[in-house]
Amino acid sequence: MRRPRLRTVAAGTAITAASLLTAGPASAAGPAYVALGDSYSSGTGTGSYDPSAGDCQRSGKAYPRLWAAEHKPAKFAFAACAGATTSTVQSAQLGALHRNTRLVSITVGGNDADFAGVMQVCVIQSAANCETAVGNAENVMKRTLPGRLDKLYAGIHRRSPSARVVVLGYPHLYTIVSGCVGIGNAKRTVLNRAADTLDETVRRAAARARFVFADVRPRFAGHELCSGQGWLNAVTIPFGSSYHPTARGHAEGYLPVFSAAVDRALENAAAR
Repeated sequence: MRRPRLRTVAAGTAITAASLLTAGPASAAGPAYVALGDSYSSGTGTGSYDPSAGDCQRSGKAYPRLWAAEHKPAKFAFAACAGATTSTVQSAQLGALHRNTRLVSITVGGNDADFAGVMQVCVIQSAANCETAVGNAENVMKRTLPGRLDKLYAGIHRRSPSARVVVLGYPHLYTIVSGCVGIGNAKRTVLNRAADTLDETVRRAAARARFVFADVRPRFAGHELCSGQGWLNAVTIPFGSSYHPTARGHAEGYLPVFSAAVDRALENAAAR
């Protein structure tokens, strides 16, 4: 099944995008496109992991790989890693960036608030405990995460000042309906609220850095868990792939949102 496109790019825009991605001295080292971030960028939950990436779970079915295969940038570096936080992206992934990098994608922030741990509490424990865990995570998202994101985004800009940076958000986990087997709608609602809080924090930080924020929630609407047409993994054993996008979630969810954001970012750059 071919993925639907969000919009058609005019020939002139395509030429502009290609020139921006390959611009710079021919002798300069470094990739034109660098994919940074956590498991939502590495492709955890899709399978087809690169054995050489170890626990990072970089998948050939993740949206950065799919975009690179379709658009064939001059060079491509896939640095995203499962479990990454703002701190580990700063320390372990920014080395992939260079002054001639023209495009960067990133998802990060959920692990800073231990969102995986929160979801485990909500699956295993009571609704009251779930609410408490989400509240604690939201405090981190509102009070601590903004400064961490500002520091990380400044580091990205410092290493690659000419790059267009696309910051992608996180989807809602559930469609709220009756009759869906599992944790119950009270927990589902509070987990969706946490996703909103995280996305708003990330959106504001991206705006401060003058990066492009790409909101995936509208694209995933109607394809969350309990929708009957889900693009997310339900609870898995082991837990690691739970609540992550499936291969279809990357191909039909993240990829078209990222593609449209790249078009927008490059058009804005060309207009300056």
